Amino acid sequence: MKYEPFYNPEKPYEENFEKGPYGAFADGEIIENEGELQYDFLGFKVNSPFGIPAGPLLNGKFVKSALDKGFDIVTYKTVRSGKYPCHPWPNVLSVHIEGDLTLEKAEEKLIADTNYEQPISITNSFGVPSKDSEFWQNDLKNLVANTKLGQIVVGSFQGTKKEEQSVEDYINDYRITAKMLKDTGVKVMEVNLSCPNEGTNNLLCFDTERSVKVAQAIKEVIGDVPLIIKIAYFKDDESLRNFIKEIGQVVHGISAINTIGAEIINKEGEQALPGEGRLRSGVCGHAIKWAGLDMVKKLKKLRDELGYSYTIIGVGGVTTAEDFFEYRDVGADIVMSATGVMWNPYLAKEIKEKLR
Repeated sequence: MKYEPFYNPEKPYEENFEKGPYGAFADGEIIENEGELQYDFLGFKVNSPFGIPAGPLLNGKFVKSALDKGFDIVTYKTVRSGKYPCHPWPNVLSVHIEGDLTLEKAEEKLIADTNYEQPISITNSFGVPSKDSEFWQNDLKNLVANTKLGQIVVGSFQGTKKEEQSVEDYINDYRITAKMLKDTGVKVMEVNLSCPNEGTNNLLCFDTERSVKVAQAIKEVIGDVPLIIKIAYFKDDESLRNFIKEIGQVVHGISAINTIGAEIINKEGEQALPGEGRLRSGVCGHAIKWAGLDMVKKLKKLRDELGYSYTIIGVGGVTTAEDFFEYRDVGADIVMSATGVMWNPYLAKEIKEKLR
């Protein structure tokens, strides 16, 4: 690989959190932005329509490094109302897939190891860990107060399922977390309705009725703060249409996709990620680009048909500047990269050079 990743897969999550980021993200070099603020992001002017989605930016140190390297829309890793543990190490492995990870291939077992090669595809399994609210609120407040003109920090969050919890209690947890996040001063918020890296395919975004109730509950709390929903790949067009028809008038932006879930094994045929519920995990990177592009096309078509105005954020498999422009060409207003950026800290710089 050309660059050292800013998240080190060989180290546990907590060590990355405390000592990271690594590689070029840790060199202190600041890439200055040039030119006028000609791009719009949910009512805010930004230097470029490119950024990093929820996932790899673990805390304020990671976010600041991303902003310094010219990523203009960066998402603070998804938080919860209370402290929540990370899955055991390892949390990231390389997955070698010939061509695209089609839905048919995702029904098969995928072999993972630690040989990271271009074009990069990985599986990640963290379980959406979170520090306690006091930590992340203070961390975010400091970030927001020091964000430069033309750049924006997105606050990502989700609800937490608990034993013997009622539906109303579950939805109320979203309200509580949304209020906590709003109090940090973030100008844009994103709620995670999709997370196959928790070891399940029972994603909230596939439950239209409950997704709408969650989004409406959040909007009651955050008021005019723009709300993005993060969703998974919908293989059924009619299901997606029904979902967007109901929720598209509630939210301001839709981010797609997260990952594609699959069973992950090692070369001996054993479960690669230790622990209960971790046979399946999300695959991201180059192999899922087809799905991200396909969802952007579908979301644009539905936006036009239904007369909605939500912003489309394309995510999945963006590892080169060419990938960015491919997403823009099919209708993405904003493009984001997680896996690609982890191994190429200069991707924003490369894209901006081509945008001029």
